[in-house]
Amino acid sequence: MKPALRTFLRANLAALLRGRFFLRNGHLPPAGHVVPEAFAGVGVATNADPATDAAVIRILRESGIPRVRLDYTYGDGENHVARFLEALLAEGFRVTLHLVQPAQVAAHMEHPEAIEGWRAFVRDTLDRFGARIELLEAGSTVNRKRWAGYTLEGFLNAWRVVREETRQRGVTLAGPSVTDFEPVWNVGLLALLREHDLLPDIHTDNLFSERCTEPERWDHKILGHRLAPLIRFNLVRKARLLQRIGADFGVARLMSPAAFWTLPRIERFLPDSEQKQADYLARYMVLCAASGALEAAWWGPLVCHREGLVDDGDFPYPKLERITHYARIDGQAADFRPRPALAALAQFARTIPGSRYEGRLNTGQGLEVHAFRRDDALIHVVWTINGRAAAVCDLYAESDLAQADWVDRDGARLPEPVTVVTETPVYLRWPAAQRIGLLPGAATLPGLAIHRHIPGLTHYYHRDAEWHGMVLARNRAEADQLIAALHPRHIGEPPGKDGSLRYARNAIWTVPDPRDPARNLVVKKPVKHHLHKKLLDRLKPSKARRSWNGTAELLRRGIRAAAPVAWFEQRNGQELTKNWYVCEHVPDATPSSKLLAATRHDARTPESGDRLVAGLARFVRRMHDRGIFFRDLSGGNILVRQHGDDASFTLIDTGRIALFAKGTPPGARAQDLVRICHKQDAAGRERFVHHYYSMPGGRPPVGLKARMRLYDLKSSIKRALRKNPLYRRLKF
Repeated sequence: MKPALRTFLRANLAALLRGRFFLRNGHLPPAGHVVPEAFAGVGVATNADPATDAAVIRILRESGIPRVRLDYTYGDGENHVARFLEALLAEGFRVTLHLVQPAQVAAHMEHPEAIEGWRAFVRDTLDRFGARIELLEAGSTVNRKRWAGYTLEGFLNAWRVVREETRQRGVTLAGPSVTDFEPVWNVGLLALLREHDLLPDIHTDNLFSERCTEPERWDHKILGHRLAPLIRFNLVRKARLLQRIGADFGVARLMSPAAFWTLPRIERFLPDSEQKQADYLARYMVLCAASGALEAAWWGPLVCHREGLVDDGDFPYPKLERITHYARIDGQAADFRPRPALAALAQFARTIPGSRYEGRLNTGQGLEVHAFRRDDALIHVVWTINGRAAAVCDLYAESDLAQADWVDRDGARLPEPVTVVTETPVYLRWPAAQRIGLLPGAATLPGLAIHRHIPGLTHYYHRDAEWHGMVLARNRAEADQLIAALHPRHIGEPPGKDGSLRYARNAIWTVPDPRDPARNLVVKKPVKHHLHKKLLDRLKPSKARRSWNGTAELLRRGIRAAAPVAWFEQRNGQELTKNWYVCEHVPDATPSSKLLAATRHDARTPESGDRLVAGLARFVRRMHDRGIFFRDLSGGNILVRQHGDDASFTLIDTGRIALFAKGTPPGARAQDLVRICHKQDAAGRERFVHHYYSMPGGRPPVGLKARMRLYDLKSSIKRALRKNPLYRRLKF
């Protein structure tokens, strides 16, 4: 075993035996520390066009971001990178110069020729810029050999050169640039550097949370989803543990020089990727500041089509990941388009750095309330996890809310009082002398899901002595109009069988839309429950809330459903029928079962029928791939609107939906397919199954046809029983 590997392994074994990978209550942010003034930073690059330099500098100035990280490699001293570096220094930015060795050179750093070439590059760079930069960072994703190219011995040789040259010049050195949360690398590398008296001045780790999906989630990649809530490795614990590891080796300063969420990864489940990127950035930065462990936390690339705060156009992604080497900007300055995440970072940068952190004010999961105090203001940053909501009246006293200024995630002052806190952070601001706390039991609204990012619409929560509910509206005036018209006291009971679209266990009928009397809204209300449902449903949210939740979860994942308008229910929940769900009416739509039947019996339309089946199969497959198990996927619950040769699909009756984190499992998919194919003949079923499983990753499960035949038998028996008076009496 090579000496470097022996040191690496011995250090990790010692850390494990001494319990240094565990930190009691490490998931809780400690209060009392001051967030550094220049806490926020960003990685920058340019290209051959000098106009790009000016555009990037203008964006940085307008965003109030004082610290930048620039990647610098062989040959950059003679090209546009050096030109851009000179411009950044001339403009007074605090520059971290990140030295990046080409992977083909890093792979040969055990050879004298490569070492000497590296030394010459480091010397030339420090002689030219060392006195003017804030930091020099060495190492680049060193725990990813296929990106960086290092062996342990090669990395040690490269680091020795940089450490020797920076010491001679008094330049602050940061490293070793481990990427993601892999503390065995931090322990092993720091032990190796300490053994050779080569420790950095600042310990760096690219502290990603992308793999957790949301910044505040427990990391399921460590020991799995089941154990994640037990070991509680969230972002705060990770930062605090890494800081302690560094301190164990004599390097107490910790920075995270790069992290990001890529838009394609977000889009696997959520279509509103740019909005979610901005949400995640704001939440990530607040948690990093709250941890008290980090001297700075920076976003990865400023400009990039895949993960940048600014979009520069659609270009092929480079073979080498930008987290290893952010080499250039592909697009031109004229094509730059700021994303919401840029405004979110700017709002954080002008609000939180320099403040004193006073702690996380709530205790439960799903809601985050963090308090920061500045000389001129007390600031609370509040949000929920994805898809959840908290009623503001459950969080703060009315007198405290009356004195608060509300600022949104992107820095705009909110024009009207907020009733609901969501996954998009908001900043509450009071005079600095105020002491503001939360109400006892502050938490999210139980059993409620929302789709936060519906363009132009806001959620408004309503509560009175007997009822509570929510409406979606463009503004407060429209919300009041909807609440007045759709409140249980006004909307009342269904009109009966003759006046309803459906009247069975649930009544469904239409009412005029108060915003436009020429349009109708659809109302759903439970009428009666089976005996067993009367017991089981008391343990669940009301039917109205389940319909609202199912629709919200579909829309959050980019699956079309009849647009929700409102839900209301009795607060005490004693009457299971006292709840109403209201959604938009879908005009000019036909149940998919009818269209499929029409094309099956019309010999003149085989091509249009196949297109309809293929489109429907793609729609269902996308729903399943995004983790939705519908559980009642009959042809009547999928509405079709035809547009020439094309068709769009909309789901209704969404109250039975179940959710999965990584796509719907095969058994649940099959159950939905059995339902949707039930009234199709053998040829129709075969066509649908063929189209569904013809997409990548598709493979029909063994026994699918048998499951369909079994469901046919079950349905025929059920239809026969319904004709029996004794069965009907027992059932109802």
